[in-house]
Amino acid sequence: MNILVTLSASLLVFFLGYRFYTGYIERLFNASDKNPTPAVSMSDGKDYVAGKTVVVFSHHFAAIAGGGPIVGPIVAAIYGIIPAWLWILVGSVFFGAVHDFTSLFVSMRERGKSMPEITGRTMGKAPSILFILFTIALLFLLTSAFLGITATALSSLISLKDLKFDGTQAFLKTVTSPDGVIMGHIGGVASTSVVITTICAPLIGYLLYKKGISSLTAVVMASSIAFLSVFIGISYPIIIKDEVWMVLLSIYVFLAAATPIWFMLQPRGFINSFVLYGGLVMLVLGIVCVGFKGTDMAAPLVNIDMGIKKLGPMWPMLFIIIACGAISGFHSVVAGGTTSKNIPKETDAKLIGYGAMLLEAILAIIVLLAISSGLLFKTYLNIVFPEVPGVRANPILAFSLAMGGILNQGLGIPIFVGVIYGMITLAGLLTTTLDTAVRLNRYLLEELWVCLLKNPPNIFRSYLFNTGVSVVFMFVLAYKSAFLSLWSIFGSANQLLAALSLTAVSAWLISRGKRAWFTLIPASFMMATTIASLIYLLKTKYIPECNFVLMVACFVLILLSIGLLLMGSKSIFGYLNGKRRLVFDPVLTAPKLPHR
Repeated sequence: MNILVTLSASLLVFFLGYRFYTGYIERLFNASDKNPTPAVSMSDGKDYVAGKTVVVFSHHFAAIAGGGPIVGPIVAAIYGIIPAWLWILVGSVFFGAVHDFTSLFVSMRERGKSMPEITGRTMGKAPSILFILFTIALLFLLTSAFLGITATALSSLISLKDLKFDGTQAFLKTVTSPDGVIMGHIGGVASTSVVITTICAPLIGYLLYKKGISSLTAVVMASSIAFLSVFIGISYPIIIKDEVWMVLLSIYVFLAAATPIWFMLQPRGFINSFVLYGGLVMLVLGIVCVGFKGTDMAAPLVNIDMGIKKLGPMWPMLFIIIACGAISGFHSVVAGGTTSKNIPKETDAKLIGYGAMLLEAILAIIVLLAISSGLLFKTYLNIVFPEVPGVRANPILAFSLAMGGILNQGLGIPIFVGVIYGMITLAGLLTTTLDTAVRLNRYLLEELWVCLLKNPPNIFRSYLFNTGVSVVFMFVLAYKSAFLSLWSIFGSANQLLAALSLTAVSAWLISRGKRAWFTLIPASFMMATTIASLIYLLKTKYIPECNFVLMVACFVLILLSIGLLLMGSKSIFGYLNGKRRLVFDPVLTAPKLPHR
């Protein structure tokens, strides 16, 4: 199976989906730039800020992508390349991109409200509270998984043999392992890059939003900072243990989530996005060149038996391991939490909602192809599914090695260049996802106290308190749990949130007399899949292992999802049967009777 043919077929499917399917959805919403977005009508200079389209797209993409479309496909490749590839294709076009586009548009039409708030408006207060609780639980799991894997990546060591270096090289700082292998501090280079981009982010934010520099100037500055940080990192790597990185990242995330969005969070995502764009271009060129040479995939095309052994049955586990590359509930949190408050025009929702999801799917497929041809399958197993006690799974290192291999085979670039670039790309994106997710959790906690208490104490209204709660839970879960255990339950919670968001969007559409089959079908499939995965994890892993923390989390997620499912179904049938009042929107023209 030639990797160039696979990539070309994927791009064709994505083009057709964007060209034709989005038109149907956009017409359904009557999208028009005559309707002012919340960023324009509710501008407050802090959260509601009309950003430049290129900046909003870049930050949105960096926030939703993070390590998800890279880590998920790498882990799920154990089932074989073909099953993972097919799910990314179908899932992104008909599930994920629809989820992102519709949740973003509904949030814009609801004055930048979050999905829990929209759920309350459409279904009632009880479903809204359950939705908030579910989303908070998801974000605790997401930030914990990403904190642990980011800290591991930033402290990564790799043997000079894998980089095709001998022991006399002076390019990387090295250390000798207990078994006598000379290891390079590859994570130290990425650490320096992360620190530099973080320090420079406030400067970009100030120039963009306070001094009004042009988009082109901002792009040149951001890309220059991103690539300069790589070269500085090679000469001056920051070498810190992963436990220390967990603490430092938690402190940074607290600061980023508590300051205005234009000051650090958005410009930092903007800078990091250019590292990713550069990596995407290089990987595509490498895959094209390797494909023209006639190189086939080296990894197993179908490997279901080993996948079952390592992760469990292909259904439901494959569909929750690959989350962000196909469909991700976290995207609706980003859409309603930040992006809907920053979009300058309604028609930009098509590009930012549907388009960013397809770009994420392209990234997921490129990662899958790189793993299939740029890395020996035995090396992949040793890194992603290590059997040595005390050794942590490190899919970011696997991706970096695969990138180095593809660029070397296709473009003749030294392996160490691709490996370093891959590590920097992922480390920056993961950090961006962390600060965005903690900020979103801050918003949700503030909403929760208002829903539960008539007069919340002042401390519960404090953004510092709510940010602190989010950071502490993130740190404790990451410190106590292994990555693979966290990733499985995070994937289940993430896909469940996507199903619940699609259910809320469906109720919103039906309440206005609009067709909702294109959101109800993926909602139903993901609901069944993810509840099945939670039951499987509970029975086969958490209960036998006596992992009480994840056991409780699993029980809570199942109960919340069943409660929301029942309430959501009741609301939808109520609208269809005329027992609930239709809510008319000045933009959407509702017919007398809803479509069934």
